[in-house]
Amino acid sequence: MTPIMGFAPDADPTVAGVLTDCLSLIPYASGYLAAPSPVAVSAAALAAECRGAVVATKLDGSRRLFAGTQTKLYELSGGTWTDRSAAGSYVGSTESRWSYCQFGDTSIASNLADAMQSSAAGSFAAISGAPKAKIVVSASNNFVIAFNTNDATFGVSPDRWWNCAQSDQTNWTPSVATGATTGRLVAREGQITAALPLGDYIVAYKSRGLFLGSFVGAANGSWQWPVVPGTECGAVGQEAVCDIGGVHFIVGEDDFWLFDGTRPQPLTEGICRDWFRANSSQTFRYRTKCTYDRQRNIVRIAYPSPGSTGACDRSLVYHCSTKKFGVDNVVQEAALNFIAPGVTIDGLDAYASTIDALPPIPFDSQYWLSGGRLFAYFDSSHKLVTATGPAGPSMLTTGDSGDDDSVSAIDRFRVRFARAPLTATATGLVAMNEGEPMLASGAVCAMNEGKFDLRQEGRFHRVRLDMTGDLMATGYDIKLKATAGR
Repeated sequence: MTPIMGFAPDADPTVAGVLTDCLSLIPYASGYLAAPSPVAVSAAALAAECRGAVVATKLDGSRRLFAGTQTKLYELSGGTWTDRSAAGSYVGSTESRWSYCQFGDTSIASNLADAMQSSAAGSFAAISGAPKAKIVVSASNNFVIAFNTNDATFGVSPDRWWNCAQSDQTNWTPSVATGATTGRLVAREGQITAALPLGDYIVAYKSRGLFLGSFVGAANGSWQWPVVPGTECGAVGQEAVCDIGGVHFIVGEDDFWLFDGTRPQPLTEGICRDWFRANSSQTFRYRTKCTYDRQRNIVRIAYPSPGSTGACDRSLVYHCSTKKFGVDNVVQEAALNFIAPGVTIDGLDAYASTIDALPPIPFDSQYWLSGGRLFAYFDSSHKLVTATGPAGPSMLTTGDSGDDDSVSAIDRFRVRFARAPLTATATGLVAMNEGEPMLASGAVCAMNEGKFDLRQEGRFHRVRLDMTGDLMATGYDIKLKATAGR
C-alpha cells in the first residue's frame, strides 16, 4: 500500500502516492480526513459582510468576541450581537478591514478610514491623537504599533509605522521621554501590507520584502527595522500572514513561506506554486486570509478564485507537521479561532429545545468545552459558523500508474481507510501517453469488500474516488497487469 503523499498538482503525476486533485479533504498526521461541515453558532447573522473578527482575552481570563462590518463594530453577548460602535456609525471604505490587538484589558480596533478605536468595557471610542491605521499590533515591550497610517501631521503614509507611548495606548505624541515615535520603512518599495508579532520582534511586510523590528530603547529611536536580506518574501495582503506557534506562515506574490526570524523558507515549489497562481484571482489575491486552526495543526488559506468578484471562495489547507496540502472550499468573509463558552446539561436549552434538534456535533468536541478552541468563520450570509459538523461529500484523484512502453489493465484498486466512508465510488481514468488528457474509462464502480474492481486498459491509469462521511484515508494501491506488448 502506497502512503498518500499529499495534494501536489505541480508534481510529476507518476510520483507514488501523489494526489492530482482533491476536494473537502484535509491532511492530518497519518493521512487525509474528510473536511467537517459548518455548524452555525447560536447567534444571528451580522447585518452586513464581516470585515474582520477576533476573540480578545483580558487579564482576568475573560473573553470578548468582536466582529466588524464596514460601518459597525459588534460584540457577541450570549447569542446576540451588541452594537459597540462609537456614537453613530463608521465610514469605512469598500476595501476597509478591521485590524485588532489587545493591550492589557483594552481592545483596540483600526480600519485606516476611521479614527483608531479602543474599548476596555462596553462601546468603543476614538483614541484622541492616534493616527488612523490599516494595521495595529501589540508588542511585548508594552507598545501598540500602527502601520500604514494617515494623520494630520504626515498625511497618508502607506509605508509609515508609529508607536504609542510605552504602556499608554492613549498617548501618540512623539516624545523621547515617553518612547512614542514614528518613522518610515523605505528600503523596499510599496506600502506596508501586513504586520505581526514574532516573539519579542515585530515583523512588517511589504509585497516583496520584510522588516524585522526590534525595540532598542527610546534614546536610540525606540525601534530598528532592518530588512531581512536575500529574499523577496512578502505578504500579498493584510491577512495573508498568521502565527503557527513561533513561526509565521505567509502567502506571498510568488510562493508560500515560513519565517522564524532568520530566513524565510519557500514551501510550494514543485507542489502547488504554479497551480495556486493559475487558480487564484490575480485581481483580488490581496484579499487572501490565513488562519491557524490550532486543534488540527493546519493553516487554512482562503483566497478568491479566478471567477470571484472579490469573495474568498476557495481554500487550501496546509498541515504544519507533515507539510502536506489539502482542499476545503468554503466562502469565508472573516475567520478566527472561536473560544467556546462551554455548556452544561442544564444549558442545552440555549442550543435546542430537544436532544434531536441539537447541532450535529459529537459530545467530545471542543465545541462543548469551556475554553475549547475551534476554527470558525463568517460565511457568505454573514453568519458565524464553526467547522465541527459531520463531513459531506469529498473526493480525491490519484496520480498516474503505468509505463510508457506497455499497455496494462487495472486488476484492483484499493484504499486503506483508518475510518471507512459511508459510501465510496471509483471512476477509472486512462491515457495512452503521459501528458494527454485523462479520459473516463467506463462505468462508476462501487466499493466491494474494501476494493474497487475497475475494468480499464491503457498505458497510464488514474482513479477518482468520490466519498461521503467522516472518513480517514492513509494510502492507496493501484494493481496493474500487463495486457499487451511487443
